[in-house]
Amino acid sequence: MAKVAESENTNKINMIGVGTTIEGNISSNENIRFDGILIGNLSTKGKVFIGESGKVNGEIKCKNCEVEGVVEGKITIEELLSLRSMSKVYGEIRTSKLAIEPGAILTGKCDMGGKRESVSEPAKKEEK
Repeated sequence: MAKVAESENTNKINMIGVGTTIEGNISSNENIRFDGILIGNLSTKGKVFIGESGKVNGEIKCKNCEVEGVVEGKITIEELLSLRSMSKVYGEIRTSKLAIEPGAILTGKCDMGGKRESVSEPAKKEEK
């Protein structure tokens, strides 16, 4: 029999529904869909999905994240952060890849890990 390598379990989703408010920190190894309100930090090794009614006031750390709701705080993503057209993000973002749909609101600082290149003035033409 062939040995099957352990892979990331992406079939399990923790769901926090509309009308639920959590004050405190959430830590998980699985994916999380958030449609409620979180006042605190959210950390997972999986994907985080903030639904249209979802609101997070705190820090988010995860592998991938998709936002339709409101996030206020620091977001640290290993791979891809997707901001849907109805999303509102206020704060600091650190990610490898960023996708922003038209209509999304992003107010704050974004760091995608690139090297800063110096900007030099174009060479001036000599006048005759």
